[in-house]
Amino acid sequence: MKAMGRYLPTPTLSLVLLVVWLLMVRSIAPGQLLLGAFLAVVIPLLTQNFWDPLPRVKHPLKLAWFVLVVLYDIVKANIHVSLLILLPKREPHPGFVEYPLEVTDRLTITLLANTITMTPGTVSTNVRLDGSSLLIHVLDMTDEQALIREIRERYERPLKEIFEC
Repeated sequence: MKAMGRYLPTPTLSLVLLVVWLLMVRSIAPGQLLLGAFLAVVIPLLTQNFWDPLPRVKHPLKLAWFVLVVLYDIVKANIHVSLLILLPKREPHPGFVEYPLEVTDRLTITLLANTITMTPGTVSTNVRLDGSSLLIHVLDMTDEQALIREIRERYERPLKEIFEC
């Protein structure tokens, strides 16, 4: 088992690379399978020194629930943004919010920033160098403190629990 870990440091990444390669070339010919498998082994081996160690998921069920919450929020935000566009009577109130971070782990900060960006109407634009806050652009901001509370409760706290940061 140790030999496999040495040659496949991240089997999931290798599998994803193989599938992406096959989707890109749109073929499962033996040559493409072989080339895809070669890339799926070599790329993680060549890049593993650049990776931070990944934290372990301590609560997989909470992770599944988090994904469902994010998917729900994406649908809800899509409807909200669509209504802003389709109903010209309602003017959006764009603005920037500096969100103070409780998490310090780089992966968790990245996941939080990406989650915010995936939700239509919000974009994470910057992380302070000291990792103390995120700068978020909001398409329609009515209450800055309510937005901060919502992000903290719906995204940051669950991420802290999932990875126990």
